[in-house]
Amino acid sequence: MKGNRTKIVRERVAQEAALLLYTSQEKEYKQAKQRAAQTLGARVLPSNIEVAEELDRITEEREGPTRKTMILRKRKQALEIMQILKMFSPRLVGSVWRGTARKNSDTDIVTFSEDHKQVVSELKDHGFAIKSSEWRSVTKEGTKTSSFHISIVLPSGDEAEVVVRSPECLDKTERCETYGDDKTGLNLNQLSKVLKENPLEKFVPI
Repeated sequence: MKGNRTKIVRERVAQEAALLLYTSQEKEYKQAKQRAAQTLGARVLPSNIEVAEELDRITEEREGPTRKTMILRKRKQALEIMQILKMFSPRLVGSVWRGTARKNSDTDIVTFSEDHKQVVSELKDHGFAIKSSEWRSVTKEGTKTSSFHISIVLPSGDEAEVVVRSPECLDKTERCETYGDDKTGLNLNQLSKVLKENPLEKFVPI
């Protein structure tokens, strides 16, 4: 009986946390879960994947068919950007890769180059408007890594973020904090194949 109550509370916290993320009241899963638990007076926290599943469900309910149109548009736009940046081994990552994007989701593309200015130049040469660009550093397991982030505005009004990492990171795979799997993403050929064969395919653990 106690196990059922705990499960119900976890589900409620997951739903509340997902709503906070969807409405942009919180941006990070950890803070969303803590705030949701505090609001509901709960002492148990759901896993990130439980919140992600609720977030996906809420998005589907609220955005309906327009969501599929949006994901398809963003994947096609990603393909165009990646074709332009193909010399930098681009990969589509994030929610557009996953197939879980919602309104206002950015398209995230990772590239690899010794010189971030080359990537910036390539984007500018093809008419993309650079909204902002900056270096960012993160420390994971005691190791600090830096990457250059370029935010661009597309003709559709959508935004994309192109991240430039060192070529040394090309063969390194990161663990996803949300789903617990490897963030493999899609390279140019893989994305092209997906758009031809199953353009709305989801890439989340079953």
